[in-house]
Amino acid sequence: MTLPQKAMILAAGLGKRMRAFREDVPKPLVKIAGRALIDRALDRLIEAGIKSVVVNVHHKADMLRAHLETRSDVDIVISDEIDQLLDTGGGVKKALKYLGNDAFITHNSDSIWIEGMGLSLRRLAESWDPDRMDALMLMAPTVSSTGYEGRGDFDMEPNGQLIRREEARVASFVWAGVQIIHPRLFDESPDGPFSTNLLWDKAAEDERLFGMRHDGIWMHVGSPDGVAQAEALLKES
Repeated sequence: MTLPQKAMILAAGLGKRMRAFREDVPKPLVKIAGRALIDRALDRLIEAGIKSVVVNVHHKADMLRAHLETRSDVDIVISDEIDQLLDTGGGVKKALKYLGNDAFITHNSDSIWIEGMGLSLRRLAESWDPDRMDALMLMAPTVSSTGYEGRGDFDMEPNGQLIRREEARVASFVWAGVQIIHPRLFDESPDGPFSTNLLWDKAAEDERLFGMRHDGIWMHVGSPDGVAQAEALLKES
């Protein structure tokens, strides 16, 4: 098993739904059970052996930069999107110059979880096969995910291959906000803002999009209700 050495935390979103709860800070600095979301993401990446983390910034960027400067336990590189917010795919593409030529992890800043059997990031690394995969996504069961109210994202074949949810149907799994992705997937991607969904659709068409089932409890913290639900679960655990 070779765990990727680099990762990117997506922290440049506007966090509009969260502003009713905390207008004074960007969403990555909202605290869950006393610890900021972005610190929880950094802690988990460091625990998994990540040596370098890229963080993109946009909304209240100066505040986020100042907070990240307090972390001396990992090398942090800032990818600045102050002038133009690039969406998920465009943001990662801009940061590729910092991430290198090998596969790397991306981690949404508002995604936290309670572990099941073993560390999810290490399990993800053990499942990664660059010969068959361009992306390997951590997938949570739709019906048991906390703070998530959607219809799911994908169904999963027994071999882990992912199939996009059909319109008006409920899919079995929702993406848990973490993936291993290879930079080659960006080779023919557009410039400027675009969604990672564009890359996933390409990988799925080429039968190179895979998932791994998360066996713990995944929590999406995208709203004030999500904060309350996550804090309750973390206290119970």
